[in-house]
Amino acid sequence: MKSDPSVSGPETSSEIDTTVPHSARIWNYWLGGKDNYPVDRQAGDLYREVAPSVVDMARASRVFLTRAVRHLAGEEGVRQFLDIGTGLPTVDNTHEVAQRTAPGARIVYVDNDPLVLAHARALLTSTPEGATDYVDADLHDPDTILAEAAKTLDFGEPVALMLMGILGHIQDYDEARVIVRRLLDALPSGSYLVHYDGIDTDEQLKTAQQGYDDTGAIPYVLRSLDQITRYFDGLELLEPGIVSCPLWRPEAMPFGEPKPTNVHGGVGRKG
Repeated sequence: MKSDPSVSGPETSSEIDTTVPHSARIWNYWLGGKDNYPVDRQAGDLYREVAPSVVDMARASRVFLTRAVRHLAGEEGVRQFLDIGTGLPTVDNTHEVAQRTAPGARIVYVDNDPLVLAHARALLTSTPEGATDYVDADLHDPDTILAEAAKTLDFGEPVALMLMGILGHIQDYDEARVIVRRLLDALPSGSYLVHYDGIDTDEQLKTAQQGYDDTGAIPYVLRSLDQITRYFDGLELLEPGIVSCPLWRPEAMPFGEPKPTNVHGGVGRKG
């Protein structure tokens, strides 16, 4: 379906459907961005009315990404990042965090949303020493992702595979695990999996998610903490393991201790 050129908002394209809400654009809205449409803001507001904690979840997951990438680029010495399902560019994107610590870091983003693609071309820059690339591909097709990413990344050296709030788009859990394993199998020892996702223990969140799915948008499956943990099978979990995102290596905060949310994440190392 073609976009309505009269709709105000971010750059439009004949491939961008502005009549159905989209998770990346709603996420952008919750984080205070402007790359979203009225349909996304309406869906985001309805979701938040049912589950007010979702905005805290969005912010907590973004801070988790920042801390995890900084730790991997700094203390673990990782110089390559494969960020699948990157979403719309915002503050502290993966390449910005990694290259502040390691200017020579190389980052490949993967998404299949035309709005994300349009902004990635314009906004995802790189240091002169490093590299940043974008692959237009679907998570259901890991072989294409790996083949395209190999044009920028050296799969003979460790890679941080980042699957941030994306695996719920794979409806079948067994298929999701197969995709994670296929991607990890292509990476050498010393590589990492970084993952977070919403969990299914909050009734408000489950109700809000069902309401979102009923809009005709691409559905998203909230999974159990055990299911999230099983993505890391065979990997060595970095401390403190899989925890609520604000509790993963928290930093000193001037306004009190970090509070748990319903989004959990962790980092695992491939031996």
